[in-house]
Amino acid sequence: MLRVCAIVFFLFPIISSGLAQSTSSFQLVPWKDEMFRVPDVLESRHDGDFLILDYRSARDINGRDAIPEKQAKPERVSTEINNVQQDLKLKTRAGAIKHFAVGKTEGASVIVVYFHGKGGSREQGVDDGTFGGNFNRIKNLAVRSGGLYLVPDIASFTGRGAKQIHAMLMHYSARSPGAPIILSCGSAGGRLCYQLARKEDLAPRLGGMIFLGSFPDNPLIGSAAWKSRVPIYIGHGSRDWVSYLSKMEALYLRIREVSPDYPIKFERFESGTHGTPIRMIDWRKTINWMLTAR
Repeated sequence: MLRVCAIVFFLFPIISSGLAQSTSSFQLVPWKDEMFRVPDVLESRHDGDFLILDYRSARDINGRDAIPEKQAKPERVSTEINNVQQDLKLKTRAGAIKHFAVGKTEGASVIVVYFHGKGGSREQGVDDGTFGGNFNRIKNLAVRSGGLYLVPDIASFTGRGAKQIHAMLMHYSARSPGAPIILSCGSAGGRLCYQLARKEDLAPRLGGMIFLGSFPDNPLIGSAAWKSRVPIYIGHGSRDWVSYLSKMEALYLRIREVSPDYPIKFERFESGTHGTPIRMIDWRKTINWMLTAR
């Protein structure tokens, strides 16, 4: 993997925060769609907004991996994408933040960000072989669509860490005016998404929030992102003993109760565990829905 180390400096954005891309016809281009198709639907509720999917570890782990849970089958990945992957450090008022940037750091069509969970690092979100090659896929989807994929190290999931992430997002948003920002939050990384949802200056730039095996936080309702009707996707395994399914289902139902037409989708991977949504999310289908949902 090619890594280019560099220092970049934070300059507060002076551009308009309008989100032109979210109302356009922009979509992520196809890439290995059939290989990453979500499992068959066992049950559909709320006109397809809540799906129970037929996840099977024998098929969806062993069938996708050459070495189960460690290395995806070679046909599922393309490591040429790492020629445009950089290992960077951004200096902000809250401290420096190390991050990977894959694709166009200026003039991007879309910005996709992944937040790792507790005990993780930025390395997880650019690992080509784990999770059936699904991180390699989002890198390819973003770059082939003229976009940018970011994976930061998270110093903390509150306070200073949230300030650093906010500064990083505003930095890259200033360099790609109008590019919708898609936040994808793995496990404890979801706590950052809830905090960022409250940022008045960031909310109009957001194109969507993705929660993967994450945790509920009711203050999402009424937040700046909520008022901007930022689309929400929740993916969860039915056997997740780290973050219980019932709590995220309750959050989904509460959002529908407060705002029945709010753009939100839930995919429940039957028999899946904590890491299943990261492995199984269809990035292209989910993000393309978000780009047209508002």
